[in-house]
Amino acid sequence: MSAKIAILGRPNVGKSTLFNRLVGRKLALVDDQPGVTRDRREGDGRLADLTFRLFDTAGLDAAPRGSLEDRMSAQSEMAIADADLCLFVIDARAGVTPVDREFAAKLRRHGKPVIVLANKSEGRAGEGGVLDAYSLGLGDPIAISAEHGEGMDALYEALIPYVKGEEKPEDEDEEEEAADRPLKLAIIGQPNAGKSTLVNTLLGSERLLTGPEAGITRDAIAIDWSWHGKPITLWDTAGIRRKSRVTGKVEKLAVADGLRAIRFADAVIVLIDASLEVERQDLTLADLAAQEGRAVILALSKWDMVDDKQKRLKDVKDDIAAILPEIRGVAIVPVSAHQEKGIDRLMEAVFAAVEKWNTRISTGQLNRWLETMLERNPPPAPSGRRIKIRYVTQVNARPPTFSLFGNQLEHLPESYVRYLMNGIRESFDLWGTPLRFNRRGSRNPFDRGKR
Repeated sequence: MSAKIAILGRPNVGKSTLFNRLVGRKLALVDDQPGVTRDRREGDGRLADLTFRLFDTAGLDAAPRGSLEDRMSAQSEMAIADADLCLFVIDARAGVTPVDREFAAKLRRHGKPVIVLANKSEGRAGEGGVLDAYSLGLGDPIAISAEHGEGMDALYEALIPYVKGEEKPEDEDEEEEAADRPLKLAIIGQPNAGKSTLVNTLLGSERLLTGPEAGITRDAIAIDWSWHGKPITLWDTAGIRRKSRVTGKVEKLAVADGLRAIRFADAVIVLIDASLEVERQDLTLADLAAQEGRAVILALSKWDMVDDKQKRLKDVKDDIAAILPEIRGVAIVPVSAHQEKGIDRLMEAVFAAVEKWNTRISTGQLNRWLETMLERNPPPAPSGRRIKIRYVTQVNARPPTFSLFGNQLEHLPESYVRYLMNGIRESFDLWGTPLRFNRRGSRNPFDRGKR
């Protein structure tokens, strides 16, 4: 018999969007206004090789006894009673609300297994809500975006103990399983950097319109593709100029479309025209991709037109080290789309960057590393106040995100945070990958037995 899973949470946190994604069809109505879902909806859910019976419920909400909202909540209570596992969804952008806390307590009283999902976590806006979700006392939260399909790999791992996978013939290996999760790869750059020409070379066909005129591409074009059997959704974007130079409604819409592609990509190739001097805008685009937390790769296009290749490569590396320390050590790959050179090296660099971007480091390893770093260089004591770092843990990947726990961490200088960042890059080979460090209070979120 399939495991029964209920999706629960307050109104408008994205429960129906998650339901539709897991059942693979738009069975549930989705709208921005809260309370669209009223009755419990059921469907056969699937995530890779896991299959289960899924319940979409009305939003849990406090309401007068006997009212429509109260009866809707009663339906949700029945779903909890029938379920083998509850997916408790919160809105990461809004953070944990009093209503979330009230219904977390209700779920604890039911005694059913619970997985906390911090939805709407795409980009950086939801990071605080993901960390706040630890305070619900229901285990480690999983950051997802039901709308964009992010975090489904982590949800899959969490579901395995509760849901039995389908039996497969031996010849159906992990490559087939990965076919459902293509790498989302965006190519960005200034107008006329050669983005569409590079995409055509990657695809092996004239799929996109190209020419000497700048600004031919307007929409962010998504193309399904595979490289050596690895599935990829490839985005070619419009050229992004400095904001002060962007004129006209069409160009503004095209730039906005390109920026959305960056936010929802896994990896971003920043294409720089190597036949020209590196401009500030090129570095700004690389910084934008890093700030969004994407895996970043720099590609130097039109390499066949460069005379002093060694000098140009050195200049780019020096600019990155000086201006963008956050992605120091990023892969820089010269390519010539017209001559079809450097293409395999570029894609190898993409998958290597994504592997680092997905890195997870055990808490034990991190705290042994932290002990060494503290012994080598203890935190300063500004204004005579002692700063004590007690604990570090990785709270997320994609990009690797770490939380420091201790006393007086709000006074920890940025220079010391950079010291820790560089140390973690060196110790765990995370050069070129954006990292995130959060500073939290002294409570250990993993030590649930102590209050």
